[in-house]
Amino acid sequence: MGTISGMKHLFKALPFVAILAACSVPSDDGPSGDAPASVKYTAELIGAETGDGGPVGNVVLDSGTDGTKLTLSLTAMKAGTYGMHLHETGKCEAPDFKSAGGHWNPESKEHGLDNPNGSHAGDIPNLNVAADGKFDEQIHLMQLKLAASDFMDADGAALVIHAGPDDNVTDPSGNSGARIICGVFRRAE
Repeated sequence: MGTISGMKHLFKALPFVAILAACSVPSDDGPSGDAPASVKYTAELIGAETGDGGPVGNVVLDSGTDGTKLTLSLTAMKAGTYGMHLHETGKCEAPDFKSAGGHWNPESKEHGLDNPNGSHAGDIPNLNVAADGKFDEQIHLMQLKLAASDFMDADGAALVIHAGPDDNVTDPSGNSGARIICGVFRRAE
């Protein structure tokens, strides 16, 4: 008699077990339980004066679960502060690099990291180059998740560095001046 009573309780509990299983929160991990794969893009940077010459540096965008890491290496820059942005078109035609189009802005926001109505998805903090003219640093872009974006659409994307600092509020590019360096992103193997 105890066995039948125990089975009645088991059958009563089964619907609750099914409900709990159906309500479990799915993991962001892949099907094997591994973390989602990162998305990585690289670009060789050319200067306006060296548009058909050698590179002046390179950049790597590596996006994972904790945002995107932008690793930038430049050589032979003048010391100073420069505006830098991700652009919507993967084309870098010297000398003005206007072929790279506007800033990457899929949500149609206003420009500037300090703009209360912004910012563009392609807005990046200013680049500060030391007296030796070299820059080799990593910048964390926590708001940028390349794996979930249309960053590399049919016409690609680029990184552009401007002649002056970005004021981080003024449309369309923070009064950062002419485009002096550009690089077209390619998916890393």
